[in-house]
Amino acid sequence: MAVHPIEYRYGTPEMRNVWNEENRFSCVVAAEVALAQAEAAHGLIPQAAADEIAQNAHKASLARAKEIEEEINHDMMAIVKAVSEVTGESGRWVHYGATSNDILDTATGLQLAQALDLIDAKLRRLLGVLLKRAGETTTLVAVGRTHGQQGVPTTYGLRFAIWASEVGRHIERLEQLRPRVAVGQMTGAVGTQAAIGPKGMAVQKSMMEILKLSSVDVSNQVISRDRYAEYFMFLATVTTTLDKIGVEIRSLQRTEIGEVEEAFGAKQVGSSTMPHKRNPIKSEQVCGLARIVRAAVEPALLNNTLWDERDLTNSSCERVLFPEASILADHCIRLMTTVLDNLVINRAAIRRNLAFLHGINMAESVMIDLTRRGMNRQDAHERIRMASMQALAESRPLADVLGTDNEVLRFCSQKEIAALLSPDSYIGTSVEQVQAVIEKLRPLAA
Repeated sequence: MAVHPIEYRYGTPEMRNVWNEENRFSCVVAAEVALAQAEAAHGLIPQAAADEIAQNAHKASLARAKEIEEEINHDMMAIVKAVSEVTGESGRWVHYGATSNDILDTATGLQLAQALDLIDAKLRRLLGVLLKRAGETTTLVAVGRTHGQQGVPTTYGLRFAIWASEVGRHIERLEQLRPRVAVGQMTGAVGTQAAIGPKGMAVQKSMMEILKLSSVDVSNQVISRDRYAEYFMFLATVTTTLDKIGVEIRSLQRTEIGEVEEAFGAKQVGSSTMPHKRNPIKSEQVCGLARIVRAAVEPALLNNTLWDERDLTNSSCERVLFPEASILADHCIRLMTTVLDNLVINRAAIRRNLAFLHGINMAESVMIDLTRRGMNRQDAHERIRMASMQALAESRPLADVLGTDNEVLRFCSQKEIAALLSPDSYIGTSVEQVQAVIEKLRPLAA
C-alpha cells in the first residue's frame, strides 16, 4: 500500500523513475562496472575480468541483492555479492579497492545528473511560457500594488517578465552547479586511495570519464555534503519562485480583484458545499509543497557536519531528502507551467480596478509633472498628498479636487491634469524592459 503522497498524488513518472529502487540499483551497478573498466585501463585488474564484469553485471537483480542484505545486513556489500554471482571468476575483482561510498556517492551523482536534466528541461519550458505571456501582455496596463494597496500602474507584461527573469537565473544556476553536484569519487576507506595505490588518482579520473561525471578533487570516505546542500538550496530557490508566482495568482484571483483565474474545467468542482466556488487550487498546491522542499535545506546542511572521516547520520536522512525534494520540486515546476500556460486574464476587471480610486492612484504622475513645471518637489508632494486625502475622504475623483486648487492650476490646466491621471500614459519604459527580457532569454527557453 502506498504511504507517501509522492507515490500516488504528486510527481511525474520520469522523476520518480530517477529515484526508485530499480534505478538506484542500476546506478550502483554502473559505478561498479566503470570502476572495473578504469582499473583495467591502468593495469590494476585483468582486462578480461573487466570485460566480463561489464558484459554480465546487468544480470544482477535487486531482488537477489535484497535477499543477501537480509542475511548480512549491509546494503552495499549485498550488491557486490549479487554482482559477483553473475560475473563468474571475474567476480573476485568486483569492488576492488573501493569503499561503500565510493560506489554509493558516485551512484548518487548519476541520479543527480538525471534529475538535473529533467529539471533543466522543465525550467526551459516554464521560461518559454512566461516569455509568451509577457509578449502577449506587454502593453496590458494594470494596477500596481505595494503593501497590498493600489500604487501607480504597471503592466502584466512586466510581471511575467520579472518571473521569467528569475527562471532564467535558475537555469544559469543549474548550469553552474551541475559540475559541482553531479560528482563521483574513488578514494577508498578514508580518502587516501591506499587500497588502489599510486594510480589511484588516474583510476578515479578514468572512472568518472566513463560515467560522464565530474570528479572530486579530494574527499574522505564520503563526498563532502556541501555539494548536495547546494542542490537542495537550488531546489528551494526554484520552488520559492514558484511559490511567489502562486501567491500573486491567488491574490489576483480574489473575488474583489478578479484579474486572473486558473483555468477551470467544465465539470470541475470547487467546493463540496459551495457550488459556486472556483478556487486557485493548483497555485495553492505549489505554495504548500514549496514549504516541504525548503524544509530539506537544513538537514542537507547538517549532513555536511559528520564525525571525523565520516559517520552514517547522513545516510538515512538522504534516503528521504533526495527523492522527496526532487520529486516535489519537479512536480511544482510542471504544475505551475500548466497554470501559467492556461491562465485566464480578465481584461475588464483589470480596467475596472484601474479606475477604482478615480485617479487617486495616479497622484505621483501629477506631483512629478508639477515639479517638472517649476513647483518645489516637496511642496508638490504635500499639496498632492492633501488633495488625495481629501478625495479619499469625500469619495471624489482626484481631478475634481485638483481642479479647485488654484496653485495647481497655475502650473497645469484641468485638461492637462486629466491627461496626467490616465494610467495608460504612465507606464514608463515597461514595454522596452519587457522586450529586452524576451530578447535576452529567448535562447534559453524551450
